[in-house]
Amino acid sequence: QQSALERGRWIDVPDSRAWVKGEPKPQLQMLWPDSKLDAPPRVALADGYVLRQYRDDDHEQYMALMISAGFTDWPPTRVKDMQRLILPGGFFVVEHRVSGAIVATAMATHNPTERHPYGAELGWVAGDSAHKGRKLGAVVTAAATARMIQAGFRRIYLNTDDGRLPAIKVYLELGYEPYLFCDGMAERWQAVRQALGQR
Repeated sequence: QQSALERGRWIDVPDSRAWVKGEPKPQLQMLWPDSKLDAPPRVALADGYVLRQYRDDDHEQYMALMISAGFTDWPPTRVKDMQRLILPGGFFVVEHRVSGAIVATAMATHNPTERHPYGAELGWVAGDSAHKGRKLGAVVTAAATARMIQAGFRRIYLNTDDGRLPAIKVYLELGYEPYLFCDGMAERWQAVRQALGQR
């Protein structure tokens, strides 16, 4: 556009590769502590909502929820792709009784990795901001965590991002603990706690 305004004059364009310095940072991780493997979390569900399993006819609403929660690169095939990982009875949604809308969700998955070779992962936690303050994110997180404990997993983890402060606050309050698996993690977690007003 600038070139066109200047009658086609050649314009130097900066190399976009120089805008990103260093390697991308790994996501934050959290673990469910060994001391709580016999104490699954429980959170009371607010009146007017029902906790249940995902159904195929939820797909359109589920997609809309994920996109509204910030997962904008969520492809329509993701649920199908995830089905081989989701534990039976491990795909939780909260339905608003009056509207029938899906307003919160979380998955309990068997997702071993090099760092967690026998691991179960709490995945894809999302909530509708219009229903904020009713602890629905805590409800689905607790339900998925309890399902992984029930299945006998002794290593339960989750991935998250530094900026997802409301979600991190829920995880910390339920009992998840930061996992300091590489250099720089302690400093990043310190920044997160300061942002949350914690020490």
